[in-house]
Amino acid sequence: MIVIGTDVVENYLADHAGHKGIKAARSQYQAWLDIVTRANWRNPEDVKASYPKATILKASRAVFNIKGNDYRLVAAVQYRAGALAIRFFGSHAEYDEIDAETV
Repeated sequence: MIVIGTDVVENYLADHAGHKGIKAARSQYQAWLDIVTRANWRNPEDVKASYPKATILKASRAVFNIKGNDYRLVAAVQYRAGALAIRFFGSHAEYDEIDAETV
């Protein structure tokens, strides 16, 4: 998959450098990114096969847990184009304050 919007995550991680668990979050995000860039997801079932705990939402959105359930990453997936656009990255509490289907 082509991943767009990695700056969303990089900016968040840079802004929260030094916070407890942020190094682990960065490491697990990098592992996620490595898997996604090698993936060829054609439908939501392909996403769930790679990430059984991912949540598939309306509007072609998928929510991924990063560092257990401490951080959430929301992405818009364009299956036909083979692209994934990161729309949000933040703590679980920050995620609870957004609408993942419209962010």
